[in-house]
Amino acid sequence: MATTRTAATHWEGNLMEGKGSVALASSNVGTFDVNWPARAEQPNGVTSPEELIAAAHSSCYSMAFSHGLAGKGYTVAALDTKADVTFQPGEGITGIVLTVKASVPGLSEEDFQAAAEDAKKNCPVSQALAGVKNITLQAELV
Repeated sequence: MATTRTAATHWEGNLMEGKGSVALASSNVGTFDVNWPARAEQPNGVTSPEELIAAAHSSCYSMAFSHGLAGKGYTVAALDTKADVTFQPGEGITGIVLTVKASVPGLSEEDFQAAAEDAKKNCPVSQALAGVKNITLQAELV
């Protein structure tokens, strides 16, 4: 069964001095302020499209990795994933670094690395972000 999730943004003003808010409309869990300085300078309590992409990528990757390991008979004790999305004004998103630390009892380092790469390749958000030229993965089995 297909699902659709919705976020909606209200914006006022021009790019540099304007401001907006993005509402997570499907879940109704919150509305978050967005503006240009949060993208190109310091966040100062305001989010950006890149931070929202990082949230989507880290959570999707974690789900894909956990699912892939379960399919091989492993149970994840703990999985912590961080996504660092780099934005360069005038160029766009220039890179994403996924960093994952996982505790998976009984899993060898070799199988862990293979599963980590497979999750990176097959995570739906990774696939949606295929236009980003440099998506890297740092995976550590703890």
